[in-house]
Amino acid sequence: MLAEQTRSFARYNRWANTRLFDAVDELDDADYRADRGLFFGSIHATLNHLLVADRIWLSRLTGASPGEAPTALDAILYRDRGSLAAARTHEDLRLIAFADGLDDAAFAGSVRYANQAGEAFTQPLAGLLAHLFNHQTHHRGQIHAALTGLGRAAPPLDLIYYLRTLG
Repeated sequence: MLAEQTRSFARYNRWANTRLFDAVDELDDADYRADRGLFFGSIHATLNHLLVADRIWLSRLTGASPGEAPTALDAILYRDRGSLAAARTHEDLRLIAFADGLDDAAFAGSVRYANQAGEAFTQPLAGLLAHLFNHQTHHRGQIHAALTGLGRAAPPLDLIYYLRTLG
């Protein structure tokens, strides 16, 4: 049950990110890069933060070397939109592949990791995955509000809209 739900959330995440990137692609560069009062300032910086966070969490979840993930939550990994969008697609596909590799038994386990300050934690896998997807939703909501504030049509991103696409 949890594995199936996680696979669904990974696919929803990909769907929502694609819709959001399509919407922000219509902005001129000044609007896209201006400080919009988001936690990371601009739409571009917030999209970079989401990529940074996912790379950090996937590194923790897969046991990859900590050196493979960014170290600063506000890192700008990609300055141009095209490279950022391509990296987002790649990361979403990595999340889907990770989710596809899980079975319900995996959710009985925990993950040991260190946060960005070096503090060690051990937490259940299910909670960490819930955080990862919830974090995405949180920041996509900020960008959605910024689009609305700019007088732009922001795409519906609610999970129910994704579920309706499945038939």
